[in-house]
Amino acid sequence: MTLEFWFDYSCPYAYLAASAVEALAARARAELSWQPFLLGGVFRAVGTPQKLFATLSAQKAQHNARDLDRWADELGVTLRMPDAHPFRTVEALRATLLTGCDPRVIHGFYSAYWVGGRPVSAPDTLHDVLSAAGHDAASIVGRLGDARDELTRRTDRALAKGVFGAPALVVGDELFWGQDRLPFVERALTGARVELTPPTTRRPTVPHKLEVFFDFSSPFAYLGCSQVDAVAARTGCDVTWRPFLLGGLFKAIGQVDVPLNTWSEAKRLYTFKDMMRWAEHWGVPLRFPSRFPTNSLKALRLYLALPEARRDAYRGRVFTAYWAEDRDITDDGVLRELLGADADAAFARAQTPEVKDALKTATEDAAKRGVFGAPTFIVDGEELFWGQDRLGLVEARLRK
Repeated sequence: MTLEFWFDYSCPYAYLAASAVEALAARARAELSWQPFLLGGVFRAVGTPQKLFATLSAQKAQHNARDLDRWADELGVTLRMPDAHPFRTVEALRATLLTGCDPRVIHGFYSAYWVGGRPVSAPDTLHDVLSAAGHDAASIVGRLGDARDELTRRTDRALAKGVFGAPALVVGDELFWGQDRLPFVERALTGARVELTPPTTRRPTVPHKLEVFFDFSSPFAYLGCSQVDAVAARTGCDVTWRPFLLGGLFKAIGQVDVPLNTWSEAKRLYTFKDMMRWAEHWGVPLRFPSRFPTNSLKALRLYLALPEARRDAYRGRVFTAYWAEDRDITDDGVLRELLGADADAAFARAQTPEVKDALKTATEDAAKRGVFGAPTFIVDGEELFWGQDRLGLVEARLRK
């Protein structure tokens, strides 16, 4: 099979994926096809800001910087964010095409950008990278204009395949986005399930503490929370559940209420497919609800109104009702059914100032601690991970 790797040098996640994709292709006995494209051209076409990182909230920007470091450690590569990022990459991409997408050139430009902090389209960088890879640098640089149309064609082809960012990996007609989807790419190539964390039974001498921040309104929280008990059983960690109101948090940090609605059509379509892949991976049912987005305020207050011993069961039932059964979790009748024998007492207590203030305080505390979405996992009160797709990193941390 063929594995297409769509990339631009300006993306650190593409750099991370490029460091591992050749070994993946070799394991899967797949033909690796390097596909340079102009990320800025794709962003213009799908309406994504050119300096996407500059649009992030302070909390998300801080997390993403730490996340890059974690992935660099995970993949065993050096990554240094250049002060002048993003650099212009057009000339470097054209030079890459003129070398027939020589992997030595690709890795050379990535190293220059993300290790050396050098502008990859500057004449001296072009000369050094091309020469080190054994090419006639002067000849290639003199012919950069010859690759203009080909780079445009590649960018148009990327758009036709549904690419909206980098790195994008394509197997047949399946698109995968991000260095964190490499296990799914390998499964698409081989048909074999690939675990997200190394198989081990090692537990730390002193159990870690894991806080799980969630709101019923998030599909990613549903997916991630479905695996917390299994992670705790494997690692021995102590779990504390932290409900909060996602809409209130978004308002506090200046984020739009439904981020999904601001994405390009290509990214939305991909995300729905990606959700289903994760649901299959985790072995949980997922049926995207007809009432999305939903107001989870009442369901969250009822959660806090319950005795702690009854919260776990209720939390699981609400997540399943909304994300697997398409039930209306704003409806009193549905919530009463999910509460069971606790319904009358919980509804009465949910209206008290004590419970209302508790949810408000929990949401404010989440914002203060750097939470910007759901699910968020915090290990030992300090290390924050965002997203159900980071559970592999969370578990690795809990084993240390």
